[in-house]
Amino acid sequence: MRGENFFKCLGNETRLRCLLLLWAREEICVCDLADSLEVSQPMISRHLAQLRACNLVSDHREGQWVYYRLHAGLEPWQRKVLAATREGLGAGTPCAGDLLRLQAIEQLKRAGDCR
Repeated sequence: MRGENFFKCLGNETRLRCLLLLWAREEICVCDLADSLEVSQPMISRHLAQLRACNLVSDHREGQWVYYRLHAGLEPWQRKVLAATREGLGAGTPCAGDLLRLQAIEQLKRAGDCR
C-alpha cells in the first residue's frame, strides 16, 4: 500500500479509533467495536469496510458475528506508525475511553451478562 493511502485511511477519527482498539486486542466483534466507540453498528461497519479495502484489517465470520483484526500483511513501518500514534495520543483522548469501554464489555461477557 502506498503511504498516502495508508494515511488517508488513518485520517478519519472513527477509523483511527478502530485501528487503535484492534492494536490493543487480537480481534474484536463488530458489535463490541460499535459499543466501545459509542457509534451505530452501520456506521462502524462502513468504516471497517473502508479499512478492509485498504488492507488494514481483515475479518472472519462465526455464525452471525463478524470479527475484525489488524491485517496480518501490515508492513513493519505501518505497525510502527500505529504504535507511535497510540503512544503519542496517551490517556487524554477518546481512545483511552474507548479501551475502558471495551474492557467493561469484555468483563460483562466473561461474567455471562452479555446481551
